[in-house]
Amino acid sequence: MPSPRAWFAAARPVSFTAAAVPALAGTLIAAPAAFTWWTALLAILGAVLFLAGTNFVNDYYDYRKGSDGPGALGPPGAIQQGILSPRQVLAAGLACFAAGAAIGIVLCAAVSWQLLWVGGAGLLAGFLYTGWPLHLAYRALGEAVVFAFMGPAVVMGAAFVQAEAWTREAFAVSLPLGFLAAAILQANNLRDLDHDRAVGKRTLAVILGRRAAEAEFWLLLAAAYLSLVGGAAAGLVPWPALLALLTLPFLRPMARTLSAVRAGANPRRLNFLLRDAALLHLRFGLLLCLGLGLHWAFG
Repeated sequence: MPSPRAWFAAARPVSFTAAAVPALAGTLIAAPAAFTWWTALLAILGAVLFLAGTNFVNDYYDYRKGSDGPGALGPPGAIQQGILSPRQVLAAGLACFAAGAAIGIVLCAAVSWQLLWVGGAGLLAGFLYTGWPLHLAYRALGEAVVFAFMGPAVVMGAAFVQAEAWTREAFAVSLPLGFLAAAILQANNLRDLDHDRAVGKRTLAVILGRRAAEAEFWLLLAAAYLSLVGGAAAGLVPWPALLALLTLPFLRPMARTLSAVRAGANPRRLNFLLRDAALLHLRFGLLLCLGLGLHWAFG
């Protein structure tokens, strides 16, 4: 029987901040109007459980389809390492979705049943991202799904839990986080482009080709910063949230990695691109949340 530590590691906990930070941002943008600590915690936990479920189901279906087999540049998953069986991984994913859904029901009962639409859509998107029958990530829809559900859906849902309103402010705050989450996926797909093409996985990077996919990666990053500045200029995002602009220097290591691989360096260096994109999302998101928290505290 696998240890609890093995189950936890298989859920890819390093990715959890991609769900927790947007949920925190949504909570903070709504906090000046209303704040309840326990519903805020449940919203964050529910978002993380849905992401964990997505990770497990993704690993299961990628294994079934052969896209995580020999030749993949990323680290092997729990199935490839023999830590968990495919059935155990799928069961873990379904259990995480069930736990997240249970939290969603509690929030619906405590706040509003309008949340059922957001939670239900998030659950379906998480499963169908690679799951049967749609396999959205295999149809070049991965970035769109990640943007929508790791940006507007999570942020606006968490804000609604507090303020019981769908607001333009929450939507504006969600945009940069959605773009950065999509950039993480694009970094992953850039790394896996050749292998995905070989196994028939049609990501947007495979369709566009490497140079255009790199351009898309930079467009997503530019959109994150421009949407933040635009939201602040429009009066929808509090000015202290512009602290997130302090992360601009962290774009440089990613540019160096892409240049090195383009010049002939080992493609496994693109694992650093994925790491740096995830760290950018975390740093940007935490500084954004700090700015929102300062606005809440000091107006």
